[in-house]
Amino acid sequence: MPSKEPKAYDGKLITVTYDTGRCLHAAECVGGLPEVFDSGKRPWVQPDGAEPERVAEVIRRCPSGALQYRLADDGPAEEPDRPTTVVRSPAGQLVMRGDLRVTTHDGTVRRETRAMLCACGVSGNQPFCDHSGACGSD
Repeated sequence: MPSKEPKAYDGKLITVTYDTGRCLHAAECVGGLPEVFDSGKRPWVQPDGAEPERVAEVIRRCPSGALQYRLADDGPAEEPDRPTTVVRSPAGQLVMRGDLRVTTHDGTVRRETRAMLCACGVSGNQPFCDHSGACGSD
């Protein structure tokens, strides 16, 4: 199923967005900053639970790009990795980091800095991996 509009969690100094259709549960967020990302709480994202720079740092670890952030007061946006890298995971997904332009299933071109793309062609959220095919098996 294609991603819906990402859910926004507004904090005083940072807004965190979460795209459920792209999350592959790498757990970089809950392991990296449990005081902000706690799947046992509602809402599960508490942006004010840590300094915004730390929240942004942990979000940048999210390999799928399901988590994104915007700093308040026109703070700097996430800078893409340079050079752009593409790595095939052991399961076959294409893990991409850099200055990306990704065309979605409906033809929308999205600017991304992190994405995990389906390599087996089975994902219902093309071009993103959703663990529904062989490349989503660990």
